[in-house]
Amino acid sequence: MRYVAPTSTVRERFHQGENRRAYEMLGAHPVEQDGKAMWHFALWAPNAQKVSLVGEFCRWDKDACPMTKQFDGTWEVRLPAAVFDVASDPARYHYPDAAQKLLTYKYAIQGTDGVWHEKADPYGFQMQLRPNTASVLCDLSGYDWGDADWLKKRAAWDAYHSPMNIYELHLGSWKLHEDKTMLSYEEIANELIPYVTDMGYTHVEFLPVMEHPFDGSWGYQVTGYYAATSRFGDPKGLMRLIDRLHQAGIGVILDWVPAHFPRDEIGLRRFDGSCCYEHPDPRRGEMPQWGTCMFDFGRGEVRSFLLSNACFWLDWFHADGLRVDAVSALLYYDFCREQGQWLPNPYGGRENLDAIAFLRKLNATVYHDFPGAMTIAEESSAFPMVTKPAYMGGLGFGFKWNMGWMNDMLAYIKLDPIYRKWHHDKLTFSLFYAFSENYILPFSHDEVVHGKHSMLDKQPGDLWQKFAGLRALYGYTMAHPGKKLLFMGSEFGHFIEWKDDDQLDWFLLVYERHPELQRCVRRLNHLYRETPALWQVDDGWDGFQWVCANDCDNSVVAFLRTDRAGNALLCVTNFTPSFHPIYKVGLPLGGTLEEIFNTDRKEWGGSNQYNANVLIAEAKPWNDLPFSCDICVPPLATVYFRYDKLLPASAEIDETTADEAADA
Repeated sequence: MRYVAPTSTVRERFHQGENRRAYEMLGAHPVEQDGKAMWHFALWAPNAQKVSLVGEFCRWDKDACPMTKQFDGTWEVRLPAAVFDVASDPARYHYPDAAQKLLTYKYAIQGTDGVWHEKADPYGFQMQLRPNTASVLCDLSGYDWGDADWLKKRAAWDAYHSPMNIYELHLGSWKLHEDKTMLSYEEIANELIPYVTDMGYTHVEFLPVMEHPFDGSWGYQVTGYYAATSRFGDPKGLMRLIDRLHQAGIGVILDWVPAHFPRDEIGLRRFDGSCCYEHPDPRRGEMPQWGTCMFDFGRGEVRSFLLSNACFWLDWFHADGLRVDAVSALLYYDFCREQGQWLPNPYGGRENLDAIAFLRKLNATVYHDFPGAMTIAEESSAFPMVTKPAYMGGLGFGFKWNMGWMNDMLAYIKLDPIYRKWHHDKLTFSLFYAFSENYILPFSHDEVVHGKHSMLDKQPGDLWQKFAGLRALYGYTMAHPGKKLLFMGSEFGHFIEWKDDDQLDWFLLVYERHPELQRCVRRLNHLYRETPALWQVDDGWDGFQWVCANDCDNSVVAFLRTDRAGNALLCVTNFTPSFHPIYKVGLPLGGTLEEIFNTDRKEWGGSNQYNANVLIAEAKPWNDLPFSCDICVPPLATVYFRYDKLLPASAEIDETTADEAADA
């Protein structure tokens, strides 16, 4: 990425919070001057007394390379590229890793208090591998992308009426080498792409890949917002991983953390001796429960930093979407704070008006500048219109995680089946608001750590019941309105909680029940993609109809999903171990039912109770519907039926028609 000197307008837009490409004017960039290769360094540190560029090239001497302050609070210096090459002094730089070390740099900043601090470059494109913390000179240009066809298709993609089934993973613990070292970006691509393709997922979502010093933060304590983590290689390695995923037809969503940042000395906290990026009042500038600092969205330079960062990952790394972390912490001053720990807005409310304005700007920018890309809000409150456009008064996100549905479902499945009938509302309540936002149904990383148990171990009962219950839950989830997300390992029944410092327990696949579950999930994923009724109308009642919502005594629910052409699928889920060889369901029209998927089939590890024949909907009212049909409902299972040959409600099915259907 070559440096282009910013115009006065570009600088002004940076300070106003309107610059979408601030990384082009700040940071370290190659440039040509008088026919010579140079590196240009620029930094925003408005309250610093002095700033110097330091690194191996000057033996970290803060007096060797002072930077010049510009009129707008930025500092600049330009050095010959040869300075960072071992050839500049072979006698001095004769040690083995000299070439790499010479590319490292930091900014030595003297604050208003006279104290010097060394900071990594906030706009640096690469950082050293932990525990080292210096920025690394990196030219991102020159990668030859091969995903033009993908981007063209993405630009015309209708995300809201298309299948979206996301596999969420943590790159540092999905798979490891035998010696427990991490895979490279290239090795991840070699392993991940065939697996995700075979399993039938449409997208992957990576926990944050931005540089972070502490593995245990999972990437949510970012110190290098513009730097792909060096744990797996250099930034172009991540480009290659995303490129290969695109060429395989798999979208890539990056987890993005614009709410808070860590207190690490080399990071953004008190960057120039003052609060540049965080609010100076700790009641707004700190998050006590997390031990982090909160971005000050009242500062234009902070807004430009984050807006540019979002555009950076979508532009230079071709990401297909950003999952925006902790949106509730952005929206509310009192989020995770007690009374007296926060300040109200000018109108006396708890809403962060500056952050709300930023989110609207962010989303409008993404959807305008990057056709087909999407933003996804992790938002746990009832803030209205999160996924409605800004011009309608909404926040402008494309999708929102349905945290209410997730919490209800996880609370429900933890119950012993004998008690579930008293909590039937947890199955049905989500349909009161299912179409108020564009939802994704997540079973994410947050739900399989910190004593919450794995998805499999949340299920009560013996081992058979645990696997059966999990299969039933996944089947129910896939048919429920909304796009889908599942955290790695949950697809094959990871038994213990996720361990971020070790790989998934892939050895479980030598035991029969785990590959059975994996095959069930694989079939379910592919069936989802093949069946428009499960995703084409996720946003309204035209695509959903209850046919059995109130059978709390049996803990059975049944509903229809319908596509735009009128093709219908009946989903029936039994959340108890009770077997119902004859169970009557009401239907709106006459026709036939044919079982097409059953989580209780023997090949998935079930008891193999299923509907072998085509079933006839008779003109016998049931549950306030004019037709009904007797079906077999297995224990702890979800069953899908193709609902065909629909007749007008007034029509009758004669014996000839019934016989023909039965013989089909």
